[in-house]
Amino acid sequence: ADQYKTYIPAGDQIIDVIPQEFTVDNFQNIPNPIGYGGVKVGANFHIITGDKNAIRNINRAVEKSGLRTKDLVLQPLASSSAVMGQEDLEAGVAIVDIGGGTTDLAVFYEGILKHTVVIPFGGENITNDIKTGLGVLKTQAEQMKVQFGSALSNEAKANAVITIPGLRGMPPKEISVKTLANIIQARMSEIMDFVTFHLKQVGLDNKMLNGGIVLTGGGAQLKHLIQLTEYTTGLNARIGYPNEHLAPGHIEELAKPTYSTCIGLILKGYSDYEHNRKQFETRHVKVEVPEMLKKQEVVADLPLEIESEPERRSRKGLKDFWGKFKVTLIDLFKEEEDHTL
Repeated sequence: ADQYKTYIPAGDQIIDVIPQEFTVDNFQNIPNPIGYGGVKVGANFHIITGDKNAIRNINRAVEKSGLRTKDLVLQPLASSSAVMGQEDLEAGVAIVDIGGGTTDLAVFYEGILKHTVVIPFGGENITNDIKTGLGVLKTQAEQMKVQFGSALSNEAKANAVITIPGLRGMPPKEISVKTLANIIQARMSEIMDFVTFHLKQVGLDNKMLNGGIVLTGGGAQLKHLIQLTEYTTGLNARIGYPNEHLAPGHIEELAKPTYSTCIGLILKGYSDYEHNRKQFETRHVKVEVPEMLKKQEVVADLPLEIESEPERRSRKGLKDFWGKFKVTLIDLFKEEEDHTL
């Protein structure tokens, strides 16, 4: 079978398997095969993998915070559920989530996930470019990017200047806003060139994606990014705000593209909870107990044993000691396992 020919990179593990389309005998491009009659059923799946060490580190970080990992979701898939509707998915759309370390791309066509890719450039790279190119501190570079940055140098004012205070008595440094925009545009153009390349790889150019490109993530708040995206890719572009699923009276901060992934993960968790609840209700029937079979609660008068304060402290101290010893022992074995790997 073809599934045995699937190549999984060494050191990776499967995060998710998403069905794209099914075939039943001679019938092709079936989104849902339930109800079809036939002899042979086939399917195409989109397999998402991730680095085992990265996944292990994420799980351990979550566990150390006192929580438990329920599932792993690819970032653009989480963001898409927060900023897009079913109409967008059917029309054909590419979501570009510009984060700090990476830019994630997910392409949907006719309601089916066609392609995903992680581009190893993001907002952090732009900040480092500004820091290196202008000779400023990283905090200053980030602040300039947020306040004065533009993805198009032609839109920047030629005579506008940013004054940076000098270090330890050195004179202030003046930086042209247009020079800042040139640095930002160079990196953003590179990211959009990657997006265009991957869209052409899957054969979905500007004639296929009627929904265009949806920009989200913290990097999507950059000025004139829509114009640069449309110029580079030839597709219509818009900013994706995660406000479709927010209740009235929500905090305005949550409607920013920065929180698209976070809200998408919450929606995913809620969807899974509702699905499990409905499955439980269909499999289990609630039975009402007749009144005549209900037993009255009997409260027995039992002698109470009063524990002295020294005994209580001793028992609590012993419990805390064994608890800390157990956690330390588990962490020790985990660290040895990591070194072995």
